[in-house]
Amino acid sequence: METGEQVGVEAVPYCCSACDGGETPTRGLACRTRKTRSLSTSSATACDYRRNQSLHGPSPVTTFGPKACMLQNPHAVMHIQDPASQRLTWNKPPKSVLVIKKIQDASLLQPFKELCVFLTEKNMIVYVERKVLADPAIAADESFAAVIQKFCTFREDLDDISNRVDFIICLGGDGTLLYASSLFQSVPPVMAFHLGSLGFLTPFNFDTYQSQVTQIIEGNTAIILRSRLRVRVVKESREKKARVDEKGIIMTNGDSEGSRKAMQYQVLNEVVVDRGPSSYLSNVDLFLDGHLITTVQGDGVIVSTPTGSTAYAVAAGASMIHPNVPAIMITPICPHSLSFRPIVVPAGVELKIMLSRDARNTAWVSFDGRKRQEICHGDSITITTSCFPVPSICFRDPVNDWFESLAQCLHWNVRKKQNYLSSEEDEF
Repeated sequence: METGEQVGVEAVPYCCSACDGGETPTRGLACRTRKTRSLSTSSATACDYRRNQSLHGPSPVTTFGPKACMLQNPHAVMHIQDPASQRLTWNKPPKSVLVIKKIQDASLLQPFKELCVFLTEKNMIVYVERKVLADPAIAADESFAAVIQKFCTFREDLDDISNRVDFIICLGGDGTLLYASSLFQSVPPVMAFHLGSLGFLTPFNFDTYQSQVTQIIEGNTAIILRSRLRVRVVKESREKKARVDEKGIIMTNGDSEGSRKAMQYQVLNEVVVDRGPSSYLSNVDLFLDGHLITTVQGDGVIVSTPTGSTAYAVAAGASMIHPNVPAIMITPICPHSLSFRPIVVPAGVELKIMLSRDARNTAWVSFDGRKRQEICHGDSITITTSCFPVPSICFRDPVNDWFESLAQCLHWNVRKKQNYLSSEEDEF
């Protein structure tokens, strides 16, 4: 590599060489980039080289001993690197920013206005949802009217701004970041301010927003790549066929048209399949790479990312997994079996959930708490690791931010400490 060559991303832990299901990359993961530095061309020392490859995940080295090697897989979903090497840089200075604000929250009006004024003063192109500006408290503010005139607006599910936004700023709680993730297939870097109730995924404090936003615009900040689930829901058509008998009477039968409706989702936290309003146990079959591994009998099942392991999954008894761990967690909800415990499977496997043939009732599915819908016999839910993670900007670094959230939000391992025992007391 020639000296002075501009490099957009210092480490790109995720890559996709052959995606299926319509996932065509349209932009970079941490930023739009043309060139990346690979480990093979790095000038790191031998000790750093080994650490970067094997400390936090499978080693990219494919040779073992003098003659053994691993067969190369052209369909690899991702490669794992040391989280400390994940840093955000810009090939060109960012010019556009999407501000996501929690709707119908009066406490966010003043921070939203202050942030937008600051961004416009820095000559940033600010994108805002049209429904945010429909708030009477914003629309009727004459002192804010000049700033509103500079906004670019869009509507969810109608306008595509994927190639127009350089990074995202979220004002709200964890749900605001989940919503921002649902707007994009390839998500721009996300900076999330803690202005909600829990704030596990929002590490930034708004008190010093000017210096923090300026630092993001200048680049060289730590990011954590939060893996998502690519979910495909296929539903059988249940439209009735009509036929006319000899007397001209229109009759219907139970045959379906045979057509199928498929929908795809990108999920950051979890996919939840539950029994819905029925009083019966849910009864769904769980397949892994085409093989039936178990039947879930209980209130349902949670399929979550490592980011989602600290959400619904941990409430159902699952372990907490750091977001840099490449994995998918399967957690039953109130299983009717004492031996059914949560399990962790490798990222990249394909899970499939279908209603069991002898199920007494239908099931219901939701994606990050949204798009809830009914699942009937013949329908299927296919889940695997997405090639497009969410690059979430860190306050300090991926490891310290995560443990800080465990302590502050979940009060992990908080207890009263034992008093010191002197040597004299130890004798009794």
